[in-house]
Amino acid sequence: MPTPSLGRTRKNALTFAAAAVLGCAGLAAQPATANAAQGELTVQYHTGSAGSDQAEPWLKVKNGGAASVALSGLKVRYYFKSDTPSSTYRFACSWAVKGCANVTGTFGTLARPTANADRYLEIGFTAGAGSLAPGTDTGDLQLRFYRSDWQPLNQADDYSFGPAQTAYGNWSKVTAQLDGAVVWGSAPEGNDPTDPTDRTDPTDPPAGGATLFDDFDYTAYNDPNISAHGWNVRSNSGGPGVPGATWAPENVTFSSSGGNSVMNLETSTSGTGESTRQTEVLTKATKFKNGTYAARIKFSDAPRSGPDGDHLVQTFFTINDLKAPMADDYAEYDFEYLPNGGWGESSNILYTTSWETYDPDPWQAVNQHTEGRQSYDGWHDVVLTIDNSTIRYYIDGRLFGTHDAAYLPERPMSINFNQWLIDLTGQSSTSPRTYDEQVDYVLHVKDQVLTPATVAAKVAAYRSAGTTFEDTVPSS
Repeated sequence: MPTPSLGRTRKNALTFAAAAVLGCAGLAAQPATANAAQGELTVQYHTGSAGSDQAEPWLKVKNGGAASVALSGLKVRYYFKSDTPSSTYRFACSWAVKGCANVTGTFGTLARPTANADRYLEIGFTAGAGSLAPGTDTGDLQLRFYRSDWQPLNQADDYSFGPAQTAYGNWSKVTAQLDGAVVWGSAPEGNDPTDPTDRTDPTDPPAGGATLFDDFDYTAYNDPNISAHGWNVRSNSGGPGVPGATWAPENVTFSSSGGNSVMNLETSTSGTGESTRQTEVLTKATKFKNGTYAARIKFSDAPRSGPDGDHLVQTFFTINDLKAPMADDYAEYDFEYLPNGGWGESSNILYTTSWETYDPDPWQAVNQHTEGRQSYDGWHDVVLTIDNSTIRYYIDGRLFGTHDAAYLPERPMSINFNQWLIDLTGQSSTSPRTYDEQVDYVLHVKDQVLTPATVAAKVAAYRSAGTTFEDTVPSS
């Protein structure tokens, strides 16, 4: 589970492990929209044979419509009452018809707790899960969750629990959302999942809205325009990363790719902290809060040179400072790609994480995250939107993760890109190796929630006009 990207040692405490289910081959039929799927997708449930120390919600999702449904846009929520206010939980998949490999599991906190629910488990599928064809179901999703301290669970007061439901049947006490719109079930009173405010894909960017756009059209890390445009190429010491590593501004370079200017963040090592050179570029101003954040990023699975295997993190994120341990006005929102695993993961994984707060020592964390366990090698369009109720993460136009109001920012943040090493345990070689993360552009539109299609149109409009930089976002 991710820790804050600017710096503290990542630990495994309070980690919500996510693993799990499902994959169906995509068919020729076009995927259903949320409106088309309303009333056509159903969720079936029965309780497994768990003992007193874990819950086993077994689920099936059935497509009764005429069109296939892309599972990457589907979220299923199971609601429960925490055993104590401080209880934390872990999620696992025991077995699934298609294998426990293509699902994400996250725990969230309800904005309006009820007598039988203040938390939920949200099941979400990666792009590798494929589509659910008409007339089919996912087959068994034999899921379970348990307290991190393995103390007994009391399921009797859980909203979604059905002790008499010993065989699969439709169960309206779990909800399903497709592309953010509710298509099945009823949440505990006052906690209906929020539909997106704008599901359209207009071809013209909306007028107005203070904006930061940068095409990264610079000559070198010490180009005076970088500082003039509000960026800092990091050279100061400190985390994150391996002890003894250096933040090397000269390893931030600029070139042309596909007709566009591109920023390259290079990280290199020979297997020691002293030989490790990491890179980071961040805004000097902390003036960004609600609205839309977008970037086009090239993640890399393999090094540009040398042996592979290092526990590398390639990022795009927003953050402000932690004023005190567990301060409630801290905020951070991350895209973090680990091409070789790390933090307990054995292979490539993409995290999106929304942070409420943390305590570095002893380690405590309050966040919500979504994971995609697959390769994201190559160019990707990433979009983060924050409004007054919801945080959404998109990858290549598809909804990847939806996080809750409890994690909304209270203060403005900076915008950051960095690439660094978690540790030196992934590769024992002392041969030099070099990794690249590339960035094509960055965009922020203040207080406007844009669809990925609108983001693409707005960037295209800037480039058509020959605009390589604009910053009309006022200082906070």
